[in-house]
Amino acid sequence: MRPSGREAGSLRAVTIEPDVAKHAEGSCLIRMGDTHVLCTASVEERTPPFLKNTGLGWVTAEYGMLPRATTTRNRREAAVGKQTGRTVEIQRLIGRSLRAGLDRSAVGERQITVDCDVLQADGGTRCAAITGGWVALRLAVNRLLKSGVLVSDPITDHVAAISAGLYAGVPVLDLDYAEDSLAGVDGNFVLTGAERLIEVQMSAEGATFSRSEMDALMELAVAGTAALVSAQRAALA
Repeated sequence: MRPSGREAGSLRAVTIEPDVAKHAEGSCLIRMGDTHVLCTASVEERTPPFLKNTGLGWVTAEYGMLPRATTTRNRREAAVGKQTGRTVEIQRLIGRSLRAGLDRSAVGERQITVDCDVLQADGGTRCAAITGGWVALRLAVNRLLKSGVLVSDPITDHVAAISAGLYAGVPVLDLDYAEDSLAGVDGNFVLTGAERLIEVQMSAEGATFSRSEMDALMELAVAGTAALVSAQRAALA
């Protein structure tokens, strides 16, 4: 029995509320159980220097957690003066994932920054950030298309992410913190709507795992991201 009482292949309750930030070109609040992430997409008419005069656009991401997103207060990274390695790794993952579903030549020489701020954390924050970040990006692109700034849609597919792992030796989907902290194997899976892989992060915690167990987690992740893509579509309808 999972601590939450969910079946092995069940997601937590998922809601995606679009257009929650007045000033951002695209935004949403994604809730996956008790993990809540605010995602905003901001468009700038410039690109990083390494893309100047290439005709290519860029999508990048920034990620952060509010001080009381967790059970104890964490100091703001701005107060410390630098980002942690975890933060840098996660925001690079979000950026890579979102760019995988994009035709950068259709974006033109402009940059879209997706900010993912964790309001409340209960496991799976990076996966929620990617899934919600895609919705914010989609809404920003819709605005650019409607205004005539873009003449063709640069988004080639949905992008969604989900965790899966071995809890008490059983493959389970969408780990919350109680499971994640005790999981023998923990994995994050990023897929497109067409079920093509973008990135897989898997590691064992004090034990090894078999190829068949890895395949079982992959099957759970494919089903889980398909459900998240459906939630994205519903939020945008």
